[in-house]
Amino acid sequence: MLIETLSKLFNRDLNAIIAEINAYTNESNLWKVEGDVKNSAGNLCLHLVGNLNTFIGDSLGNSGYIRQRELEFSLKDIPKTELIKQIQDTILVVKHTLKNLTEADLQKEYRRRVFEDTMTTEYFLVHLTMHLSYHLGQINYHRRLLDQ
Repeated sequence: MLIETLSKLFNRDLNAIIAEINAYTNESNLWKVEGDVKNSAGNLCLHLVGNLNTFIGDSLGNSGYIRQRELEFSLKDIPKTELIKQIQDTILVVKHTLKNLTEADLQKEYRRRVFEDTMTTEYFLVHLTMHLSYHLGQINYHRRLLDQ
């Protein structure tokens, strides 16, 4: 039951990011930073792609994804179409990986030590949905604030 719920939430919010990207009136504004806004919407998208492909695709689905976290925040001016493609690919990875998990898998200790304490896979997947939602809100705010 939880796996289905998580799958729906990841799908919903990743598609919402695609909608946000498409809502920018000026594509170059995806990469704009100003004042206290230190992360562009484009870099937040790259960060979420790297995060989910690492912690779901690779850690749970053995996808072989190799994260280059520093590039998530340093790359600039990637075309909107490429950002959307990366998000669409991430949707497929998350969907496929979650589909292959069992309820028993959720109760196992998550394989990577991400935080100070150990945690279940279930706990970490819920954390990842919240992390996605947090950055989705930042992207929405970035668009409304800086896409002028």
